[in-house]
Amino acid sequence: MPNTVPGRLHDVVYAAMRLVAGGLFACDGVQKLFGVLGAHGRAPTPLLLAAGAIELGGGAMIAAGLAARYAAFVASGEMAVAYFMAHAPRSFWPAVNKGELAVLYCFVFLYIASRGSGILSADGAIRRLSARLQ
Repeated sequence: MPNTVPGRLHDVVYAAMRLVAGGLFACDGVQKLFGVLGAHGRAPTPLLLAAGAIELGGGAMIAAGLAARYAAFVASGEMAVAYFMAHAPRSFWPAVNKGELAVLYCFVFLYIASRGSGILSADGAIRRLSARLQ
């Protein structure tokens, strides 16, 4: 499989997935913190503000590939907590309790935490710059 076109592009596809997942997650944070992008007008609680900060900051870091391993680990944990607090009490099944996105984010971010920033990332640019300066 590595000699096939999809196999040769796996690093680029991973970078695109990291960028899109992080960007969408950051949009969720913007929605919670600033009440834009179709926000539902809930009163900001401390828990909601913390979630928004993790989503905006963590999503931006994941998208940029800046300490993405750590940001994705925290984001994965946030999504696990969100699932069990907001969705699981309604039903065991994610398709019934509308928790599919929380579960998907949780596992995508867990994968990013295990793999790191990869190519096309701020971490990679920092490593290359540091190597040039030595």
